[in-house]
Amino acid sequence: MKDIMGLMKQAQAMQARMQEVQAEMEQTEVEGQSGGGLVRVTLTAKGAMRGVAIDASLMKPDEGEILEDLVIAAHEDARKKAERLLEEKMKAVTAGLPLPPGMKLPF
Repeated sequence: MKDIMGLMKQAQAMQARMQEVQAEMEQTEVEGQSGGGLVRVTLTAKGAMRGVAIDASLMKPDEGEILEDLVIAAHEDARKKAERLLEEKMKAVTAGLPLPPGMKLPF
């Protein structure tokens, strides 16, 4: 019975920490870049887009497709950075808990 109580306390502490991490991720911003930094996209670590910056040299009417591709690439870069950050935070939260390998917690 003592082990179950200890495990429950650990689970409650982890749940509280997960809520803190979620709130932190909503405020943490990551930046993705493409085109050597000519296009930058800023996302929260939870994936909400906060900004797009496009260098004026890319604003040419006949190069719309290139610009679109660069925005997509910068967004993907930012999204991957956010995923890595979130993964690192979750590893810290679940450290010490006996979770099966590969188990992903809802987040």
